[in-house]
Amino acid sequence: MTRIDAKFADLKAQGKKAFVAYVMAGDPDYETSLQVVKGLPAAGVDVIELGLPFTDPMADGPTIQLAGQRALAAGMTLRKTLDLATEFRKTDDTTPIVLMGYYNPIYSCGVDAFLTQAKAAGIDGLIVVDLPPEEDSELCIPAQAAGLNFIRLATPTTDDKRLPRVLQNTSGFVYYVSITGITGAAEASATDVGPEVARIKAGTDLPIIVGFGINTPEKSRAIASVADGAVVGSAIVSQIGAGKPVGEILSFVKSLADGAHSA
Repeated sequence: MTRIDAKFADLKAQGKKAFVAYVMAGDPDYETSLQVVKGLPAAGVDVIELGLPFTDPMADGPTIQLAGQRALAAGMTLRKTLDLATEFRKTDDTTPIVLMGYYNPIYSCGVDAFLTQAKAAGIDGLIVVDLPPEEDSELCIPAQAAGLNFIRLATPTTDDKRLPRVLQNTSGFVYYVSITGITGAAEASATDVGPEVARIKAGTDLPIIVGFGINTPEKSRAIASVADGAVVGSAIVSQIGAGKPVGEILSFVKSLADGAHSA
């Protein structure tokens, strides 16, 4: 059982919804990023999604693209991202960390070397948005064999024919993308999301966590009420990008977490 599995089992036992927060590793610099990440659990974050900076993102809107550029400009790399996770693990051995990004840096590192290093750094799961199920043998299957969850994205365009393939080797949780388009581009609607979550639940026992388009405590609560939890990324990253003090960023995160937990 991974930390992700344990966390969701614990939340289910408490009858609580999950709050997942995304931040870009190394944004705006390593030290500030580490401070933010270390503060997330106390702000109510159940699962941390740690963005892996990459030069050519596809699913990310301007806010997260700029965060990646800031991180890369500050010298962030895959190795330093894993170092940041290692540093976090020195004081927190329970909060799950999901590494979210694109395949190129992992491919450049080498899959076996990457999985060994990620496991040693305390990474619990992977979201690699540009590896479809047809490429499962590339990273998904080796990752699961190494004890890491491989989390897949389902979207409004994942029809009933495609969905079983998407769910086939997924573990940890299913990330439902609430809108068609890039991160931060539109607002999620609980009315639209509810039936889609029900449709996915018919095909899996995994928790369904909804992301994209959630930017207020009210929205976090509304989405969590029709799913197993909510993910917020762009709204948090924009606070970091605006140069807000770490304490202020974490207060905002807490308001979002409180929203999801009140569902």
